[in-house]
Amino acid sequence: MTPGPRRFGFAVLPGHSLLGCSAAIEALAAANDVLGEARYESTLLSLDGRHVAAACGTRVLVHCCLTDAPTLHAALVVSEGLPASDASGQPDGAVTAVTAWLRAQAQARALLGGLGCGAAWLAEAGLLGGYRATVHHAQVTQVGERHPQTVFSSNVYEIDRDRISCGPGTASLDLMLAWLAREHGDGIVAPLLAHFGLERLRARDERQRVPAAALVTNAKVTEALALMQANLQEPLPTDDIARLVGVSRRQLERLFKQHLDDMPSRYYIELRLMRARHLLRHSGQSILQIGLACGFASASRFSSGYRARFGHTPRDERSARAADWKAQRDPAAGHQPLDERGADNEDTPR
Repeated sequence: MTPGPRRFGFAVLPGHSLLGCSAAIEALAAANDVLGEARYESTLLSLDGRHVAAACGTRVLVHCCLTDAPTLHAALVVSEGLPASDASGQPDGAVTAVTAWLRAQAQARALLGGLGCGAAWLAEAGLLGGYRATVHHAQVTQVGERHPQTVFSSNVYEIDRDRISCGPGTASLDLMLAWLAREHGDGIVAPLLAHFGLERLRARDERQRVPAAALVTNAKVTEALALMQANLQEPLPTDDIARLVGVSRRQLERLFKQHLDDMPSRYYIELRLMRARHLLRHSGQSILQIGLACGFASASRFSSGYRARFGHTPRDERSARAADWKAQRDPAAGHQPLDERGADNEDTPR
């Protein structure tokens, strides 16, 4: 008797990367085509069985809630955010639900994994001790400090025995293709690459790349960007950055204008504000803590700079994010029962 397909369960959390999740699911579907039979099946799961808003605003419909999930071969958490705590410092409802589900899956000997920052949730559940894993490059240091028993890298993906993880975006495609190669042999890689129009599969130990730095070929600008990224909390004056990379301030400004069409000081503020937005959306730190972590000496300067860049205040950003999570934790908060949603039975822009 031919065994049924291996079912992969994707626990999609509010604000997840639609690209990362879709790429992993597409890889499994493509593997079925290459293998000539349905060897893999994907199931989308949420905290309460209702649709989930992805980071891009699209509402993603799921098959069921975590507790109603069928037997799984693999359980993966798809998240761009880290596990959060409530005001008393205890794990919030989402953390409690996800970690309990993960522990149950571990008890059932399922393959466990995380996409984006998903591996942080496995670590929070105590399921990554002694393993290698990776998360979004912006969170590697923070997650690694919280979970020293796990080796967190900045690699594109990690496959360590029965634990798999990857960084953001299309890293999930590389992860799944590498895992499929482990399961079915290297011969499956070439047809899968051809299916997706790719030239090569990225190696596990390739580093995640900061997009701005990846597009710049000038060594001085790349070095200056690295200094900025490493000093978001205590921003360096432009004169100091120029001195450290070995050029004059005027030369550095000219190089930034040539390669990034911006001035170093403005680009630095952009990096700090983008980091702040990521933390507001995906961390449990207070607004004041986030402002200080991103180099803003006062709440007023942080708020005015944030409003100038994004059109709303940090408090507005945090409130909108909290509303998404509340809707996931509280089914009564503005959601109709599954059989009464009508038009919600399609993925629609929010």
